[in-house]
Amino acid sequence: MAFSVVNRVGSSAIKSVSAALRIRSYAKVSTGTDIISAASNVSLQKARTWDEGVASKFSTTPIKDIFKDKKVVIFGLPGAYTGVCSNKHVPSYKDNIDKFKAKGIDSVICVSINDPYTMSAWAEKLQAKDAIEFYGDFDGSFHKSLELVTDLSGALLGIRPQRWSAYVVDGKVKALNVEDAPSDVKVSGADTILGQI
Repeated sequence: MAFSVVNRVGSSAIKSVSAALRIRSYAKVSTGTDIISAASNVSLQKARTWDEGVASKFSTTPIKDIFKDKKVVIFGLPGAYTGVCSNKHVPSYKDNIDKFKAKGIDSVICVSINDPYTMSAWAEKLQAKDAIEFYGDFDGSFHKSLELVTDLSGALLGIRPQRWSAYVVDGKVKALNVEDAPSDVKVSGADTILGQI
């Protein structure tokens, strides 16, 4: 009960902040964009524990390795452990993973401006780590290169990704959906992107 009240209050707070700041960003990325070129010098950090990070010498994954010669569904969200992200956005993909695989999707990826250790713990908590690949964009360089960022400082979140989803084939964006508000999951959920594949 207390969680649902906090969740509703948090969602209301983000809507209020967005409205007050008149946040409406337009992405540089669009249908037809080559993500590999748009984010050519960017790497993401695969979700992992601290010990796994140390063992890998804090390795990162270049964008080309994620998208080249693959069919990928990727979705970005404001942050790990936040209400709408945890209760609606990620579950919509987790619950439909078999449908994505049936359509030939090589990987479904969740990315946010968080460190990979937080993303790993959150994926474990959501029991989604086996279905979805989680990546951290620890410094926001991926989202900034695509101009998919928004300022949620009013909700004490700072610069965060917009809520979005894309269907990408060999690095080329075939479909892109960006929400008007960070608290919405109207066009960026799994059902929408499944219909676009």
